[in-house]
Amino acid sequence: MLIGATLGRYFSWQFLKTIFLVFATVFTLVYTLDLVELMRRAGDAEGATAGMMARLALFRTPAIAEQVMPFAVLFGSMAALLQLSRKLELVIARAAGISAWQFLQPGLFVALTIGIVSVTIYNPISASLKQHASALETKIFSRYVLNGKAIWLRQKSIDGQAIFRASGSLADEATLTGVTVYTFDNSGAFSQRIEAKEATLHEGFWELSETRVLTAVEEPQSYDRYVIASSLQPSQVRQSFIAPDSVPFWKLKETIERLEKAELNTTTYRLHYDILLARPLLFIAMVFVAASVSLRFFRFGGVAMMVLGGVAAGFMLYVATELMAELGAAGIISSVVAAWFPAVVGSLLGTLALLYQEDG
Repeated sequence: MLIGATLGRYFSWQFLKTIFLVFATVFTLVYTLDLVELMRRAGDAEGATAGMMARLALFRTPAIAEQVMPFAVLFGSMAALLQLSRKLELVIARAAGISAWQFLQPGLFVALTIGIVSVTIYNPISASLKQHASALETKIFSRYVLNGKAIWLRQKSIDGQAIFRASGSLADEATLTGVTVYTFDNSGAFSQRIEAKEATLHEGFWELSETRVLTAVEEPQSYDRYVIASSLQPSQVRQSFIAPDSVPFWKLKETIERLEKAELNTTTYRLHYDILLARPLLFIAMVFVAASVSLRFFRFGGVAMMVLGGVAAGFMLYVATELMAELGAAGIISSVVAAWFPAVVGSLLGTLALLYQEDG
């Protein structure tokens, strides 16, 4: 049974307003802290100005703030319900025969709408801005992008197979830095190990600079320039350098297909795509969790414990989400399970707690 249109619009506005205020507060806090950190780093970068740092922080903030959206929905929904309870508006709604399941409908609709908008509109914008931020940061502070984790590539060519390991990459080119290459002949036997300062992919071949070649039968040899045949395309390799959260939602499937054709690892891209698909349900789960800890009347007291319970529930859901994401990224579980498990379990547990409170 649906509630009246007027009451539904009023409750929807309360949810939307508090969720937006929480998200705006987090966004501003993230921007401020990031700007302070960038200003500190700017002291070591020649030509860096305050205006450049402000723009860079603005480009970086949307992607960071996107990660806390589920908790903005959680705490915004808690604030909306607590405010409605404090003003006794929920008491009046219950007295009019409206159940908790009915006056939660506007909040669930708002959460679903925010989830869809965040995936289809906000994510493409934040991902594009993050790419611009990476390019600008590389230009200001350093030529190379250090990826934190090693880059691994595998290729097949007329000479056999080769496995590349690199510590970093060049932002706008198909160039690897700190490269180690393991080559194998067509029969699969190990051929040689190559260490190079840089490796740049051109059409049909890799060009390595400041190279040292080691084999099992010869003394190590050094070369200023060394060439390895390749079947990879520069565009494919450049795409593999981009972090999954820097790829807009509408381009993720195309990116996955292109990387699969190049026989590159797509696990993290598939995981990110499934996480985005599960986001609307995760936001709905946050409303159920918020309702399970926020529907106690103010006159009964215990408001502080309700808020603490909401924070604890949010923290547990965050831990579960991160744990499943790590397992999915490592390939231990499928990306679908890793992405949908927190949303489904959060929804079921929130619904169960609400059933126990309202109908138990």
